[in-house]
Amino acid sequence: MGDPAGIGPEVIVKGLAGREITRWCRPLVIGSVEVMKRTVQALGLSLRVVEAQGHGQQLGRRGEIPVLDPLERPLGRFRMGVASARSGDASVAFITKAVRLAELGCIDGMVTGPINKKAINLAGHAYPGHTELLADLTKSKEVGMMILGGPLKIMFVTTHLAIRKLPDALTPARVEKAIRLAHRALREFFGVPKPRIGVAALNPHAGEAGLFGDDERKNILPATRKARAAGINASDPLPADTLFGKAVRGEYDGLVAMYHDQGLIPLKLVAFGRCVNLTVGLPIIRTSVDHGTAYDIAGKGLAAPGSLVEAGKLAARLARVK
Repeated sequence: MGDPAGIGPEVIVKGLAGREITRWCRPLVIGSVEVMKRTVQALGLSLRVVEAQGHGQQLGRRGEIPVLDPLERPLGRFRMGVASARSGDASVAFITKAVRLAELGCIDGMVTGPINKKAINLAGHAYPGHTELLADLTKSKEVGMMILGGPLKIMFVTTHLAIRKLPDALTPARVEKAIRLAHRALREFFGVPKPRIGVAALNPHAGEAGLFGDDERKNILPATRKARAAGINASDPLPADTLFGKAVRGEYDGLVAMYHDQGLIPLKLVAFGRCVNLTVGLPIIRTSVDHGTAYDIAGKGLAAPGSLVEAGKLAARLARVK
């Protein structure tokens, strides 16, 4: 469900009100039963929320939304559109339950609604986002965030990090890890036998031979060379203002971006509302919406379910591949 105070419940209900997701899989919502019932009622949809009781229950009956609620007691009162420890703690409980079910093989994959970083930290869960929490829960040593939309598949070296901290964070090891994970995802999930990976530079004009910075020479180029020595077809660091256009034209199968907005601005430009977040390196399949909790419109019926639908379809496709 994600954060109950955000748009997660709304996009789930709207997504399941259509038939696109159910053509691909049998959905089970892991979240608060009471929140799902209130959301259906508020949206005025002719759907029935059914509490899932056991593994033998038939899922996917038309007009029903099966919900598995892992909370020991009802969620209680909270304010829509406001970060709180209560909603943050519930968010982590939903994620934890989904991970455990996926590890046991009870579900084939998980799709996560948006969480609020402030809310989960207020609840005492010190994580900057989903990726780090999922890595901890599954004891995965090497994970990364790939976001897909339209013709682009982008792996990120850093994600939720202040721009001023970027140069110190871009070590050759971290860049090489992102290249390696991109290569793995393109081969294992998308069936590309010899992926062509374009690597973005950090500075304008890829540093212009050191005139605009030496991050490329010190940290990115050593990583691309090491990746190529390991048999990965990775480019030298290329100016970002031309690299993404080349990928759209089909010159690369995937890209590696140095930071959050470097990759997400072009991605959302070509596929806004249809992008999907994929965590690479987990022992389970996990996709997610590409947007946040959108507290400003939470509870107003304005949220679009497009990204959730695409995330559900991708998780189902990857489950079949796996």
